[in-house]
Amino acid sequence: MITRLYSAALRGVDALEVEVEVSVRGSEKPLVIVVGLPDAAVRESSQRVISAISASALYLADGTKTVNLAPADLKKEGPSFDLPIALAMASASENVPLAADDCCIVGELALDGAVRPVKGALAIALEAKARGRTRVLVPEANAAEAAIVEGVQVFGIRNLHQAWRFLRAEEEIQPFQMDRRAFFDSHRSYEVDFDEVKGQHHVKRALEIAAAGNHNMLMVGPPGTGKSMLAKRMATIMPDMTEDEAIETTKIHSVTGMLDAKRAFLTTRPFRSPHHTISDAGLLGGGSNPGPGEVSLAHHGVLFLDELPEFRRSTLEVMRQPLEDGNVTISRAAGSLTFPARFLLVCALNPCPQGFPLGGQAE
Repeated sequence: MITRLYSAALRGVDALEVEVEVSVRGSEKPLVIVVGLPDAAVRESSQRVISAISASALYLADGTKTVNLAPADLKKEGPSFDLPIALAMASASENVPLAADDCCIVGELALDGAVRPVKGALAIALEAKARGRTRVLVPEANAAEAAIVEGVQVFGIRNLHQAWRFLRAEEEIQPFQMDRRAFFDSHRSYEVDFDEVKGQHHVKRALEIAAAGNHNMLMVGPPGTGKSMLAKRMATIMPDMTEDEAIETTKIHSVTGMLDAKRAFLTTRPFRSPHHTISDAGLLGGGSNPGPGEVSLAHHGVLFLDELPEFRRSTLEVMRQPLEDGNVTISRAAGSLTFPARFLLVCALNPCPQGFPLGGQAE
């Protein structure tokens, strides 16, 4: 029997649907073969899946189990395919179909069958909705993040056995409920605030003009005058993020694994302050599997470069494209990825390397 379930793979800050097919056939020794351009984490899933199925009291047939992840030309990365592979493998072994044609399923499995959180739950839920899937099964820790997407039912899964019983209609799970408007209203708060700044009227006026017109800004002054303190409060006087802006920003932070159950969605503008030793790839994005950099993590927020002259010239040069276009294009042999990067740039520097005003000197 061949069992087919649906999952999703991350590509950049978006997700693409992946079809998980499992075939079980007789052979002299048990074997699991994973095909479809899997990386090491996906290939290792066979060992996690076998242990999880056994711990969950589900039947696993002897013989060769072939797992195909389609489309075959899309590289599959990460452990998020564990749950759909385990469910499809158990279904094919027992020759029992699952009512899951309308489901998108993701989740990493522990050896005891527990479901662990994954990256990119929001992007996966958006892709499921675009593909016409009406139900999304995600780890319980990712339910709040995925439930932001309207038009799909999100079910938080604790373990493999629970997911099996749910898809067999033997156990009922209530979909995670999210009131987006109430959530936004209750989480629009910053740890710092602009009204905490006393004095500095001329600088505060400049910051207000920059925030109102979305102008980039450069602050020059000796150490201790409050440049960093003012920059950290810049986002608090910018307009509140719209829901669309919040979803775009949250997607970027989600695929980098920066969200958790306590911080499942971004409702305030991000503030990023990379150190001056950051690499070009760290600032712009890149790597063997290109991911977003600091300019994208600051999307719809503030990017603060303190001690501007300390940054390498090449690092500053790569910022030209995102400042002009509002996005970053990373090209590799396997293809190109575009990350959004529309941010307000705030820089600070000392008048001279010693930190004294121009023409001054140490006493």
